Amino acid sequence: AWGFGAIGWSVQLEELAAKKAQEEKHKEDWISKKRQAVNLDEYRRQLAEIDRSFGALLKQLPNKAEMGDMLVDINKAAQARGLSVELFKPGGEAPKEFYAEVPITLNLIGSYHDIGAFTGDLAKLPRIVTLNDINLASNPNGTLALKTTAKTFRYLDEAELASQKKAQQAAKGGKK
Repeated sequence: AWGFGAIGWSVQLEELAAKKAQEEKHKEDWISKKRQAVNLDEYRRQLAEIDRSFGALLKQLPNKAEMGDMLVDINKAAQARGLSVELFKPGGEAPKEFYAEVPITLNLIGSYHDIGAFTGDLAKLPRIVTLNDINLASNPNGTLALKTTAKTFRYLDEAELASQKKAQQAAKGGKK
């Protein structure tokens, strides 16, 4: 009779241990969810801040209609500094995930200070412009020749994004 009672208690003790482990897991889940609930307002504030930041970044990318004005702004910045514009040649757009990269080949001639001021003016433009592949050489008359590729960027509109997505899906379908 003693053996049967010990087995009964053993099963009950195992069940008790399992229930205690389950209770501990529920307690941990509850604490985790409470932390998330407490931080919910902070998460919402951070999301709103991310939306604002992303909106501000998008404003630095012109749309398709504004690209002409952007090119004029770059050309005017060079001329305003007294630089001689030997070549100003926009290249073909290179579409990326949500924007397009627009290269502009520039050959400018001017003084060291005027070229430096021009690059500073580009940095102050409300749109993003980068200078790449910079080649600076001195001329016999004391001026400098700047050869560079300026890159500006524009965001793709909804129709362009949809077209790009369709082309990507077609490419994936063709590989199967």
